[in-house]
Amino acid sequence: MTTDRADIEERVRDMDTAPAAEDERLRRWRLVLGADGADSTGHELTARDAAMDGALTALYGGGRKPGGRGGADRSAGLGASAPGMARWLGDIRTYFPSSVVQVMQRDAMDRLGLAALLLEPEMLEAVEPDVHLVGTLLSLGKAMPETTKETARAVVRKVVEDLERRLATRTRATLTGALDRSARSRRPRHRDVDWDRTIRANLRNYVSLPGGDGAGTVVPERLIGYGRTDRSVKKDVILCVDQSGSMAASVVHAAVFGAVLASMRALATRLVVFDTAVVDLTDQLDDPVDVLFGTQLGGGTDINRALAYCQSRITRPADTLVVLVSDLHEGGIRDEMVERAAAMKASGVQFVALLALSDEGTPSYDREHAAALGALGAPVFACTPDLFPEIMAAAIEKRPLPIPDTGR
Repeated sequence: MTTDRADIEERVRDMDTAPAAEDERLRRWRLVLGADGADSTGHELTARDAAMDGALTALYGGGRKPGGRGGADRSAGLGASAPGMARWLGDIRTYFPSSVVQVMQRDAMDRLGLAALLLEPEMLEAVEPDVHLVGTLLSLGKAMPETTKETARAVVRKVVEDLERRLATRTRATLTGALDRSARSRRPRHRDVDWDRTIRANLRNYVSLPGGDGAGTVVPERLIGYGRTDRSVKKDVILCVDQSGSMAASVVHAAVFGAVLASMRALATRLVVFDTAVVDLTDQLDDPVDVLFGTQLGGGTDINRALAYCQSRITRPADTLVVLVSDLHEGGIRDEMVERAAAMKASGVQFVALLALSDEGTPSYDREHAAALGALGAPVFACTPDLFPEIMAAAIEKRPLPIPDTGR
């Protein structure tokens, strides 16, 4: 067996990096285990790592007050913790990436009472804005003092603008194409010919070519083309969104998508939010921040009442798409809810139930109600924001929806 120079050099590099890799592994375990890992790993923390350890211990180490810097000082409870909490929020933004900061902030809501402290403007200025923070702010609702409301609106607007930058362009492009394709023309210009449909419609006109080699062609007696969307409304869209506390992230995304859809002239978009009451926020769709502050997260759920309202606003069933965004935990009349959905479908309405409109993974939902709607032929599944434009495009073209394999 021979060993060439490259192989030897690679082994030397591995020998050089092995101690570094082992040291990094011990460092990570020490940070995960906290002070208990000092003896088991034997790893000495640098000053920066000690600060990271202090931030982690404050949140996960048994009640230590945020703002500490590591060591044995462990006190239970927060006390007068606003200054310490503000320092802690600054620390985690210094030492951890944004995605980790958002997770830690979410955990701090539950473990350290951060939600109550968000009523203070200086605290809001210290946090990392994200969808979950917006949901928490909306849930605080009327408890928020006037001095905090402007800061809260600024935080919400930043998150909304970030979402619009990520989602709006693709959504408009995808739906504009779907609207163009849904308006079929029998006398299309050459560039507008839908060759796939044209060939299938003319297969009976297949002609063999001379030569006997089996080659042939299809004579397109009837052309089918994409129409061109004019300024008239082609589709009515009703977003019916559950604003119970568990649907916070879905409400945020629905507000953004509602504003994007409302900006498209070929769509007539209505946004309805509900708990045990029903509120039509369509007249606020030009500003999704106003929409969000018009919601009131929490309370019960009456899907039947919400669908009854939506049904009363339908004037063109065959050109109407109703998207129900709800975990289907119905507090109203279950049988009437299902019957109402069946009546809408029977009239020609396209009905889709999204168990969630968020990136949070498979949601908790009422499986019995989901099965009942599914038995009507209504698609029922959880949808990510990135998939939503494709779902809407498929619905507009009345083709099968690209339903994900998980989250149903």
